[in-house]
Amino acid sequence: MDRTEIIERLRQLPGDVGFWYKNLVTGESFGLRENELFLAASVIKLPVYCAIMAMCHEGLADMGEKLLCRQEDKMPPCGALYFFNGDVETDIRTLCGLMISLSDNTATNLLLRRFGLEELNTRFKAMGLERTRLERLLFDAGAAARGLENRIVLKELGELLEKIYRREFLSEQLSREIEDLLLLQQINHKIPGYLPEGIPVAHKTGEDEGITNDVGIVYAKEPFILCFAANRTRVPRAETALREISLALCCPD
Repeated sequence: MDRTEIIERLRQLPGDVGFWYKNLVTGESFGLRENELFLAASVIKLPVYCAIMAMCHEGLADMGEKLLCRQEDKMPPCGALYFFNGDVETDIRTLCGLMISLSDNTATNLLLRRFGLEELNTRFKAMGLERTRLERLLFDAGAAARGLENRIVLKELGELLEKIYRREFLSEQLSREIEDLLLLQQINHKIPGYLPEGIPVAHKTGEDEGITNDVGIVYAKEPFILCFAANRTRVPRAETALREISLALCCPD
């Protein structure tokens, strides 16, 4: 499946579909609507994590700081905190781990409240994310009814992932730490779905009604960035296309 076939396959999907690919060895890249805004779903958790890491790196926060999760704070799964009875106290590092690896919604909202949407958005811009933006907490039906949505730009996230891959985000050590957590992702039916066993993918997914997204680094023979978003789509059809495209890019022969 070459570039033209991939773009045509994407264009045939229902809804709003975006895509960004970059080969990290050759520099080849191409995309579809890669500079447009898409509803983020849980993919927004990737830049949130990176922004928190930046603040801790600068000494403005501490990964060991404990936050209290009250029973009334708990949001429906994905995640683990929802299943603990009563109040739970845990540190920021653990909450970040849950937010990324299990896409824990309760952990995410605790972190959003702790750091604040505007401060995180300021950090997004400092990280090179000019239009990717937080506008509300997760599962905030009132804010959603007012038209407030978290949104992403695929190429912006791709460039962030490339910095992580090249160890150019914050420092070599912290870039590696971020990458290591992304490699622990437990929701692996999208980009990795059809890939041969043994090919790691450092990524973050997002899903909601009519939405399926995934952005990550694929460690193929020639590693590459792949960022995908489908809004107002038929999710099973979009995910099948993503898996097939990921396999074609990973194993072109």
